[in-house]
Amino acid sequence: MTTRICFVRHGETDWNIEKRIQGHIDIPLNKTGRSQALAMGYNAAHHRFSTLYSSDLLRAMDTARAIAALEGLDVRPLPLLRERHYGIFQGITAAEGAVRYPEAHAHYVARNPDYDFETGETLRVLVARVEAGIDWMVRHHQSQTICAVSHGGVLDIIYRKATGRPLHTPRDFSIPNCALNWFLFDEHGWHLEKWADRHHLEKVLTEVAE
Repeated sequence: MTTRICFVRHGETDWNIEKRIQGHIDIPLNKTGRSQALAMGYNAAHHRFSTLYSSDLLRAMDTARAIAALEGLDVRPLPLLRERHYGIFQGITAAEGAVRYPEAHAHYVARNPDYDFETGETLRVLVARVEAGIDWMVRHHQSQTICAVSHGGVLDIIYRKATGRPLHTPRDFSIPNCALNWFLFDEHGWHLEKWADRHHLEKVLTEVAE
């Protein structure tokens, strides 16, 4: 039995623009993020999801509500879909981290899978949490098509596992805000069906550029 899940990264926030690391800090969508969520919601509504899950952080929940309003669904919070906790790096940019915490920054750049930023999560812990969340959704929605709104760090893990990329290598793929990312989950593993569909955002991005 195959479960199909559309994963969506939340809409843009001001901290995304500043390249400030959000982690578990609750940052709202900005004006562009709200427009992205609305455009994504109209496109996603054509797919008729049986259930809608979201990270319980505000930026993800507000993005999910754009789908919920059009689909007639309730948003079901799932904390397992939260962004990685970046410990001492939360609230600062990577450039600031290089100055304040050079050792931590070296681990960050190297994608050390066992480093937790002193008070945060390691990549391995994040992987275990993401796997637990997906296993839970698949177990409860076998052979269904569902939607899950989450974060860049979570989607990074899902993409890597579905395509066989190791944790420690540099990211060589983009994770656009409010794009639709389709995955299949069955007895043979995780499979990428379609990545970064964001044709619905073209008008939004054009208006922002103007």
